[in-house]
Amino acid sequence: MRVMMPVSRKTVMAMKSYQTQAEGLVRTYLLADPVIPYTAVFSGILACKMGYDITQVISSAYSKTYATLTKIQKIEWNNRGISTIHAIFITTMSLYFVFFAELFSDRSITGLVTFRSSPLSNFALGVSVGYFIADLAMIFWLYPSLGGMEYVLHHLLSLIAVAYSMLSGEGQLYTYMVLISETTTPGINLRWYLDTAGMKRSTAYLMNGVGIFFSWLVARVLLFVYLFYHVYLHYHQVEQMHPVGLFLVFVVPAVLATMNLIWFGKILKGLKKTLAKRQ
Repeated sequence: MRVMMPVSRKTVMAMKSYQTQAEGLVRTYLLADPVIPYTAVFSGILACKMGYDITQVISSAYSKTYATLTKIQKIEWNNRGISTIHAIFITTMSLYFVFFAELFSDRSITGLVTFRSSPLSNFALGVSVGYFIADLAMIFWLYPSLGGMEYVLHHLLSLIAVAYSMLSGEGQLYTYMVLISETTTPGINLRWYLDTAGMKRSTAYLMNGVGIFFSWLVARVLLFVYLFYHVYLHYHQVEQMHPVGLFLVFVVPAVLATMNLIWFGKILKGLKKTLAKRQ
């Protein structure tokens, strides 16, 4: 029988000391204001590489479909694993900042809402910038296998807007509102996985289509209406932004909203077609 030795007070104090030093290192270097953008972007790119490799390892071990795919299909399979991980991360952070954090609350008296930021909000945006850089690189490298010009336009607009918001600290609330739309990404990727696995006629595929319809309606249509309404209510604060930031607040969401409506029409058409086949 193995006897557990009690941890000495000296050991506990040493562990706390190391923990304090580690926390200090993170605050001083990794989360110091001047280097947050670089640390975050690098972390985002590194996370993409890790996500790609992890998806490849797990899929090779547990998915029978993965072994039958062509090389380009395997790359897209792994790439969608990256986008799913990013979507879960940035959606969680966006929902927190938009609806729960005090940082952008109207109750806060820490200045204009259009100029508020924090080390954490900057870091989360930087991770997203790293993702868009990595994903754009893969899209260009394998163009048009991973997506056509609509994907390039979407990613470029997102990259420019998110990077500007991170570096300037302007309009971060609206940036996070737009990034909530990434909540639809896991469903879109799952639909591709089901289709690739030959499950297009399954109940899971149908339920996925219904889920995409409602999530798209909320996150990529109604939420954009709320965004424009919020800009209208706070226009006296918005108009004080730098002209570049002002341009991005109006143009990027407008273009993305238009693209979302076009894609929503296609989703609705596809859902009707799927339901008609089941009658």
